[in-house]
Amino acid sequence: MEFSRTERVSVEIQKAVSEIINNELKDPRIQGLISVTKVDVSKDLRYAKIFLSIYGDEETKHNVLEALNHAEGFIKRELANRVRLKFMPKLNFKLDESIEYSIYISKLLKDMNNDNGDEY
Repeated sequence: MEFSRTERVSVEIQKAVSEIINNELKDPRIQGLISVTKVDVSKDLRYAKIFLSIYGDEETKHNVLEALNHAEGFIKRELANRVRLKFMPKLNFKLDESIEYSIYISKLLKDMNNDNGDEY
């Protein structure tokens, strides 16, 4: 199975950014469990949306996103040392709430199943 160049670049950026966030950044606002769940790179490799799953309350999530947006220059420099590209993409950090949503749906289904008296 062949992968397109953008998919290969996305995977490499995902690995590198995850390592940079968890090992290199020293900002006190960056705390807790932070996972890079997905990276979408534009076809021309100029823009990258980095989706993050952040464990914590809303204030913690807001602080982490703010800190990452503030550290974009540092992250791009570190990324340039790890991933060889002609142009380093503009990084845009987004909150990925799909894990929390799936937990919420799972809880609803479990509650519905319990309310029905486990008829199935």
